[in-house]
Amino acid sequence: MTTPSETVDGRVQGLEVAGQWKLFWLRFRKHRLAFVSLWIVLAFYVVALFADVIAPYDPNQTNARATFAPPQYIGLRHDDGFLFHVPSLDMELDQQAMRRTFTRNWDEPVPVGFFVPSEPYRLWGWIELETKLFGATDPGQMVYLMGADRLGRDIFSRVVHGARISLSIGLLGVGISLFLGILLGGISGWYGGWVDTAIQRVIEFIRSIPTIPLWMGMAAAVPTTWPPLWVYFMITLIVSLLAWTSLAREVRGKFMALRNEDFVVAARLDGMSDLGIIFRHLVPSFLSHIIATLTLAIPVMILAETSLSFLGIGLQPPVVSWGVLLQEAQNLRAVSSAPWLLFVPGTAVVMAILTLNFLGDGIRDAADPYGR
Repeated sequence: MTTPSETVDGRVQGLEVAGQWKLFWLRFRKHRLAFVSLWIVLAFYVVALFADVIAPYDPNQTNARATFAPPQYIGLRHDDGFLFHVPSLDMELDQQAMRRTFTRNWDEPVPVGFFVPSEPYRLWGWIELETKLFGATDPGQMVYLMGADRLGRDIFSRVVHGARISLSIGLLGVGISLFLGILLGGISGWYGGWVDTAIQRVIEFIRSIPTIPLWMGMAAAVPTTWPPLWVYFMITLIVSLLAWTSLAREVRGKFMALRNEDFVVAARLDGMSDLGIIFRHLVPSFLSHIIATLTLAIPVMILAETSLSFLGIGLQPPVVSWGVLLQEAQNLRAVSSAPWLLFVPGTAVVMAILTLNFLGDGIRDAADPYGR
């Protein structure tokens, strides 16, 4: 007699005893691209969570002598005995072009190490630390792994801190859209009649308005005197209020298909309230589909914030997000002399969007009960 862990002809036996989530996980693991994307997405959120430790410098720390400093490449095993090092930067002023030029000097390297001392800071606002994950072993020197901007601020540190804002907007926005989509879509599909008609006409009206002009109009109404934290929550709310319509329609269709099933009728006869039936029976019955939909919605939220900030009507400095960083790339002259201003935050946005989309595709395929 075989057990679920035994195999015959390379196939796992006993899968008939596996639960729904175990079958979901087994199907998801077969999607190689989605499985790899899962770990990349987790890495993104770990970086965002520990941005204060991972970023070697404060994102707003300036250095007048490092304006548009180029990336410094890491070298291994220097003759002086240290393992990791980067070249020092020799700066010269071009009198004709009126700009600075930098030369990488490998003869005078800057030692780089892990868990190096730094200025005091607070992790998550309350844990006092004086150590960074990596950086120059000499506190008087700076390392620009991905270059510097027009104020001499470290691009790598700004991209790491920008991940915290851009990725958290995706999660928070999806949370608000989840609540609105399930609530309004559930009410529409459950009650039907004039309630369904009214909610569907509101959805059609919202979906008929061009997205970018509507975002611009709503974002322009945010007072410029508000503190950055208020603006952050307002931008998140704006993006969320326009992203719940698709989920609401999907939930409505599921409710209309399930509201006359036997388990729903049994719950009614048992005296359960309408909200209880919705949230305890109907929603869990297609929870995997909702998870897949929300995973695919996170990239839309991130792109919305990036677009608004890039257009200058979203988050503004001193807030650091990927969209704010891409504002630096609007100046073609700056990009021509410092292309890393575009490539570094742009690459972060593209990688996050692609991996989240691949992850969402894998979850959607695994959640399909007819998938193989």
